[in-house]
Amino acid sequence: MKLPEFTQFKVKHIALITLTAGLWMNTAHGQRFQRPEPKLDPMVEKIIAEAKGNSQLENLAFELLDVVGPRLVGTPGMTKANEWALKTFEKWGIPAKNQQFGEWHGWERGISHIDMTHPRTKSIAGTQLAWSPTTKGKAIEAEVITLPEIKDSLGFRQWLPNVKGKYVMISMPQPTGRPDANWKEYATPESLAKMQSNRDSLNRAWASRIRATGLSPNSIPSVLEDAGAVGILTSYWSMEFGANKIFGARSHKVPSLDISLEDYGILYRLAEKGYAPKIKVETSSKHLGNVPSFNTIAEIKGSQFPNEYVILSAHLDSWEGGSGATDNGTGTIAMMEVARVLKQVLPNPKRTILIGLWGSEEQGLNGSRSFVLDNPDVIEKTQAVFNLDNGTGRVANISGSGFVHAYDFMGRWLSAVPREYTKDIKTDFPGSPGSGGSDHVSFVAAGVPGFMLSSLSWDYGSATWHTNLDTYDKLVFDDLLHNVILTAVLTYKASEEPQLVNREKRLLPAGPDGNPGTWPAIRQPRRSGVGY
Repeated sequence: MKLPEFTQFKVKHIALITLTAGLWMNTAHGQRFQRPEPKLDPMVEKIIAEAKGNSQLENLAFELLDVVGPRLVGTPGMTKANEWALKTFEKWGIPAKNQQFGEWHGWERGISHIDMTHPRTKSIAGTQLAWSPTTKGKAIEAEVITLPEIKDSLGFRQWLPNVKGKYVMISMPQPTGRPDANWKEYATPESLAKMQSNRDSLNRAWASRIRATGLSPNSIPSVLEDAGAVGILTSYWSMEFGANKIFGARSHKVPSLDISLEDYGILYRLAEKGYAPKIKVETSSKHLGNVPSFNTIAEIKGSQFPNEYVILSAHLDSWEGGSGATDNGTGTIAMMEVARVLKQVLPNPKRTILIGLWGSEEQGLNGSRSFVLDNPDVIEKTQAVFNLDNGTGRVANISGSGFVHAYDFMGRWLSAVPREYTKDIKTDFPGSPGSGGSDHVSFVAAGVPGFMLSSLSWDYGSATWHTNLDTYDKLVFDDLLHNVILTAVLTYKASEEPQLVNREKRLLPAGPDGNPGTWPAIRQPRRSGVGY
């Protein structure tokens, strides 16, 4: 997924409600009044008792993150995750199926051994990028060189023969491995300003170096491999201690490797100062041809309105630098646990509750977009979609996604949740429809009230979002339990609503060009692909 929407949150629409302990504040009208403590709905009491007394969150996290592991589309890990989810739902007595929506180039990660062999011996911290070509299990030793400072694309073409038989570094070396917060806490103002100025200068110089090649950054790897390079070295630092973002390879014939910040820096400094460093690389990933891509769909059948739906939404796939813990293992296990709790205490809801664990979200919301197009009858009769997908924190923000009456029906449903779980939530009604970022927007584009349950940061953007540090140890189970209770109560209330809610859309403000705002269009998914 992209960075969470709440990081871009701005209060600029018709109404803003802040839920505080014992208070509802309507800032649009300047009113503040005491909300009396309501008597708790007996079903809400049962939801809380089941969620707290029999929580399966830690076991689900262990099984998904430690046993299954990362879930890159097209890999055996994703297949195992679909199968695991299916068996888990069926164990709980919740019918489920894996619905194929497309296929993807298959790839299976193998070992990544990277060692510096000259001018000294050192094990290098790094890994293959997703879908990277392989050394076929052979150890390939070669010199490491950097992209040169050249005048223009002609100079780049004249230099290009130098890459033959070499590993080529194509990322800017970072001047510091300390995150900005660390500098701000300990550095003198003068030292901080000096570092930031130095980094800005390096960024400008590196951007100029890339432009001079006449190529886009994504095109450079294939040009280098065609010229005879034996491998591509990158380092995509995430501005946090020890964190690198791990995405997909842009090479097609030789391995692409992400190297940790400091090991990349060592190699870069040695190469720039004439020491001709060498590394030995051995990788053994496998390319598996095209493999099917699935959404896992589970169902708690409605008793009164079986053909009307409330959808619990989370994407099951992940990048695979870590184990996909906070993106989106947290959303997956929380929504699965919501389903388990509701099956225990509300086995016959009025409306059908669907649980959609989407595939290939990371490549463009492909699973949820496919579901929207492939299931028009469901889309026509969906009451609401609740989506979890930005980390391990407690839900802190909910937008009305541009639906005029969200203030009314979401307000009623939130009122049923004990204030312990809503007191710190900020809501923006009616808000605006999202144009990307996570799976709820697939439904919003189709006119379905879809709501991103946006979480507290826990340094998600820098520490775990698509990084090698997105692992089990970053989970905060108390916050996940909080989200399970909140989502379960919202789902219960949405399922029991007497009628389908009003889907009227707000008129969107004009854009910077002065043209009227338009509702996001339904976008076609990618139903087949390689890499990105």
